[in-house]
Amino acid sequence: MNRYNPKDIEPKWQAKWASQNLFHTTFDPEKPKFYYLDMFPYPSGALHVGHVRNYAIGDAVARYRVMNGFNVLHPMGWDAFGLPAENAAIKNGVHPAQWTERCIEQMHEQFGKLGIAFDWNREVTTCKPDYYRWTQWLFIQFFKAGLAERRTANVNWCPKDLTVLANEQVKDGKCDRCGSLVEQKPLTQWFFKTTAFAQRLLDDMETLTDWPENVLKIQREWIGRSEGVNFRFQVKDFDAQIEVFTTRVDTVFGVTYMVLAPDHELVEKLTVGTEWEGPAREFRDHVARQKDEQRDYGDEIPKEGIFTGAYCINPMNGEEVPIWLANYVVSDYGSGAVMAVPAHDERDFEFAKQYNLGIKEVVAYAMWGTRTGIYATGDQPPPWRFMSASHPDETGAAYTDKEKGILVNSGDFNGLTPPEARQKIAEWMEQNGIGERAVNFKLRDWCLSRQRYWGCPIPVIYCEDGSVETVPEDQLPVMHPTDIEFTGQGNPLTQSQNFINTLDSKGRPARRETDTLDTFVDSSWYFLRFCSPDAEDVPFRAQDIANWMPIDQYVGGIEHARGHLIYARVWMKAMFDLGLVKSVEPFQNYFAQGMVTMFSPTENKLLKMSKSKGNVVTLDAAVERFGADATRMMTLFLGPPALDAEWTPQSDDTFAGTYRFLERVWRVATALPFEANWRDGLGGELSDADKKLRRKTHQTVQKVGGDIERFSMNTAISALMEHVNAIQDWLNAKGDNGAVYSEAIENLLGCLSPFAPHLADELGEQLGFAGSFYQRKWPVFDAEVAKEDEITVPVQVNGKLRARLSVPAEVSREELEQLALGSGEIAPFLEGKAPKKVVVVPGRLVNIVV
Repeated sequence: MNRYNPKDIEPKWQAKWASQNLFHTTFDPEKPKFYYLDMFPYPSGALHVGHVRNYAIGDAVARYRVMNGFNVLHPMGWDAFGLPAENAAIKNGVHPAQWTERCIEQMHEQFGKLGIAFDWNREVTTCKPDYYRWTQWLFIQFFKAGLAERRTANVNWCPKDLTVLANEQVKDGKCDRCGSLVEQKPLTQWFFKTTAFAQRLLDDMETLTDWPENVLKIQREWIGRSEGVNFRFQVKDFDAQIEVFTTRVDTVFGVTYMVLAPDHELVEKLTVGTEWEGPAREFRDHVARQKDEQRDYGDEIPKEGIFTGAYCINPMNGEEVPIWLANYVVSDYGSGAVMAVPAHDERDFEFAKQYNLGIKEVVAYAMWGTRTGIYATGDQPPPWRFMSASHPDETGAAYTDKEKGILVNSGDFNGLTPPEARQKIAEWMEQNGIGERAVNFKLRDWCLSRQRYWGCPIPVIYCEDGSVETVPEDQLPVMHPTDIEFTGQGNPLTQSQNFINTLDSKGRPARRETDTLDTFVDSSWYFLRFCSPDAEDVPFRAQDIANWMPIDQYVGGIEHARGHLIYARVWMKAMFDLGLVKSVEPFQNYFAQGMVTMFSPTENKLLKMSKSKGNVVTLDAAVERFGADATRMMTLFLGPPALDAEWTPQSDDTFAGTYRFLERVWRVATALPFEANWRDGLGGELSDADKKLRRKTHQTVQKVGGDIERFSMNTAISALMEHVNAIQDWLNAKGDNGAVYSEAIENLLGCLSPFAPHLADELGEQLGFAGSFYQRKWPVFDAEVAKEDEITVPVQVNGKLRARLSVPAEVSREELEQLALGSGEIAPFLEGKAPKKVVVVPGRLVNIVV
């Protein structure tokens, strides 16, 4: 073969790797282990170049680690339960299992076309009984431990299809299937006690030193630990109290209204039989169609509210406070009630101005006067006196500083600073039985129930006497019934009497749970099953977990910070508490890769690549046109992997450029005869051109290896391109040292193999190498050979670049300063004056300050 032809090369090597079972992993205690895991995909049926980027990153790292002597576990599987398969069944009349199997088969084929080094012997599919049997088993263990429980919660309900909708099925408050307005409906559902692990989730972040700080920040905010006071407001003319939690008890005298979540349990009691009953119900349904995330953070939607007609009593001053409903309070955070202090809270201030509610200042921004001067609040050198305060109505904003200021209009607590007041008022409340100090978390318990067919059946039986039993473990798995018609109305599992009707442990008639588990349950432990995919009597073997866990490198999107990454961490801690695993954190390192975005003609904006949005470049089309290696490299060359990359019409040119680069690799690697014993030929005298090429070879090995470890794939590929340029320049200069050339080519192919493995192995075979580069050692660089003889150092005068000096690489700080000051290019800018300061960064920079 005398030219680069990926259509011949790539199928050949994919078949060889498969026949050799090359990527199969067995544990080797003599090698350091490295468990690399990409988040497993939902089998949608088609990969696009956005997916390619994710998996090409992982393949490069895994191959690099194998070549560096690590025992690498790099598995793949399928997050195969979920709503799309059920929707496909409704739309196309095909069973979800059949649809899922077709999609998996197609994506399997696509992964094969890419040449990704997955160990398919460990493949896990969450919708198969041999997997979800153990998902059910884990649920039972958590139920026995009191971590899984039933309680009532509101769900999105479509009144036409008579079914529960997931949040993603609600578009602008309407069902995405039929367009009906979505309602809120209380249903009894299963929950996992995520809140029991809230503090541990925070504490254990101290061990996650190799996680991105932005991911940890998102999790801290989502968990939302706060210290404050729980206390109660008596409802006027009702035998009821409203409990609130506040971190700003120092502002309690400034409460001018109370806010309840629209679905708070007291709302119906307060409004029933009044003129506010209908409006309150309508407002509840209206707010329910707004996403909880928007309501929690309050910035994405306008503030809305409605008066209930009721009042409560502030326990600190006896003032009557009107009770409102508002969309910026949610029922399952804290008590679902908020004392509103508009003078000192931005959201309350905005709401109060909008609805003409009272604003009462109780913390004044003050200046302190003394005989010797004015001091900002907090310094307070005695003697002092109150000088001035700015009222929110005058400034047009709430005064929200928690540390500075003094209390006013606050009875016996006037004159205290906010921190002092928080302490004193909390003590007073506790002494008088009004409230107590507490720690609160924003994190909520996880609703596990889904009213749909294509999910893991919940292994629970409801007995005639009202008791609840779990299915005996020797009867697992509870499997899906097949006598189902997918109509889009109601929960399909409720159709099958054969499924529902069963017997309890005493042989009495009973009924099965018809809800299925949230798919996040399946992905909360799949990484453990990869360690023991063939285990039949346990979900995973203890020795396998000890060998492989925790995961050394986990990779996925930042959008999973609040969901999957929280749930997986929680389940790992729960399993640790039950003695099932030995570590409390599943992922030692996490890398959040960016998305590939593309203009969506349906949405008229840049969005993550998605078939449903019409903004994809399919993997099949890319591989057909340019080959797998070029497709892999091009997606990695788009930019830093941690950042989003935009796919534009010009990206096709970059694709073509990457393909041309691989053609150049082919040409330089076959330009001269390869000398297998090239190391023996490097002992003699080398020309300057030979030394230059050797230097570039060793610099490239150093650079590419370091960049892969830093996930800087785009700069690693740039270094390879520079290396090919250097080889071509050497060839153009009539270089003829076979040893120098052969060293450059062997190291080029070794460094290229994690990115373009098909081409590397093909050229390796043609040059006489045995086997795949996957089985060879990573190239080794010599730091002395890689070291530059001369370097270029920029010289600045007052921060502006004025000259560049070519100096010996080992030049000292003093020598570099003298060379800069003596430069003819610099002299005109000194004007004969002695510099005030000379900053020298050895090997990097000289800055002269005049």
